[in-house]
Amino acid sequence: MYKKLLGQTAIYGLSTVIIRLFPFIISPFVTHAFGPKALAPFIDFYSVAGIIIVLLSHGMETTFFRFAEKEDDTKKLISTATISVVGASFLFMLLCFIFRQDLAIAFKTPDQVNLLTMMLFVLGLDGLSTMPFVILRKTGRPKKFAVIKIINGVINFLLVVFFIVILPRLGKEGFLGFSYDPNFGIGYVFVANLVASAVTFLLLAQEIKSVSLAAFDGQLWKKMMAYSWPITIAGLAGVINETMDRQFLKYLLPDGTNTEQMAIYGAVCKIVTFLTLFRQAYLLGIEPFFFSHAKNENSGKSYAKLMDMFVIVNCIILLALCANLNWLARLYLSNPAYNEGIAIVPIVLIAAVFLGIYLNMSVWYKLSDKTIFGAYLSVLGAAVTIAVNFYFIPSYGYWASTWGTFLSYFSMMTASYFLGQYFYPVPYHMKKITAYLGLSILFSVLSYYVLDGNLIVGNLLLLVFLAIVVYIEKDTLKRFRKS
Repeated sequence: MYKKLLGQTAIYGLSTVIIRLFPFIISPFVTHAFGPKALAPFIDFYSVAGIIIVLLSHGMETTFFRFAEKEDDTKKLISTATISVVGASFLFMLLCFIFRQDLAIAFKTPDQVNLLTMMLFVLGLDGLSTMPFVILRKTGRPKKFAVIKIINGVINFLLVVFFIVILPRLGKEGFLGFSYDPNFGIGYVFVANLVASAVTFLLLAQEIKSVSLAAFDGQLWKKMMAYSWPITIAGLAGVINETMDRQFLKYLLPDGTNTEQMAIYGAVCKIVTFLTLFRQAYLLGIEPFFFSHAKNENSGKSYAKLMDMFVIVNCIILLALCANLNWLARLYLSNPAYNEGIAIVPIVLIAAVFLGIYLNMSVWYKLSDKTIFGAYLSVLGAAVTIAVNFYFIPSYGYWASTWGTFLSYFSMMTASYFLGQYFYPVPYHMKKITAYLGLSILFSVLSYYVLDGNLIVGNLLLLVFLAIVVYIEKDTLKRFRKS
């Protein structure tokens, strides 16, 4: 069972890692080419992208997998869910085009209307691609899923490299009469994203052809929306926790320093991608697994064991990054203008571990059809985020955003555990999990803050932690090798 899960996770995860990895790799080139002020529009606009994506998909991904276990008419289910998301995406793009100037003014960037419009159309196209990707997952075609995801990443990567690295070196002659315009600057990154999203949608057109308007079922849609709206609320609150602190920085700090702090904070937080890549790959493979194995007698024990594995890997990545953060962050950011923000990274990394554990625990309210609690928990986290940012940003800048994220995810993780044990008990090995978490956090803090990022001592602490894990998990490792 675990090897099958790991196989699916490897395929889905490879595509997810690659599509995230290409922008991640190109980020040093972007930060090298553009200082905080030039980068600010990109950080600014994309900080609200998550909210838009959540609204366009409105929880239909998770809802689809849940109803697939109940509904016999697959074509009706696919058509109903897809038409709902496609309709929302088309309406969104139409309204954005009509009111693009008003939106730019609301963003306090009236001179960046073209960049904002491109970003909104990128999100609209991504919304149109949502359900086709879900259909590929449900129908067991992970290879096509992976290939299309990889193509998206490759196109985006190559275009960004061409526009901001190669084209400027070609001078006024440019390439086929197309030369670099310094005034357009960061806009080239938006163009690359738009082209990649358009190609992805075209590659998924075959999946949309299987959708029939006649198969849309209004009664089924109402039932699906009743299940999905709490997931949507949870998603919106989750985005507030994850990216909306950039908007707080923009509106709560004085003009002149706000966009610079926003850009520095957004740039250094990308380092957390080292950790989130594993989480996203894992969750893509695990969600269908949770639903399909819910009726098994030993499902709870399986979920608990998977949580052990998930926490261990996260703790190892956390400690490895903190032990090597000094040289890794400077190499990655590739611009001294961003170095002042590196000190917040260990705290953001620990917060990301808390978020991963919370998302892994979310199985309890999805399987018990109590998705409203997902909304409650995310609103709790959003309330913490808003309160900390609102009261402390004017005095502490992005440090307030950092601690707001930490406290938000910690509160969500803790509350979810206790609620889950009441409504849908899973026998998690809490003593072991707490020990792994506590030790990795202690070593991370010692490595970066107390020992000032000492490379040798930090990596020695990493080796000690690995030795402890191998010793405690030796029986599990033996069984896995024999299976």
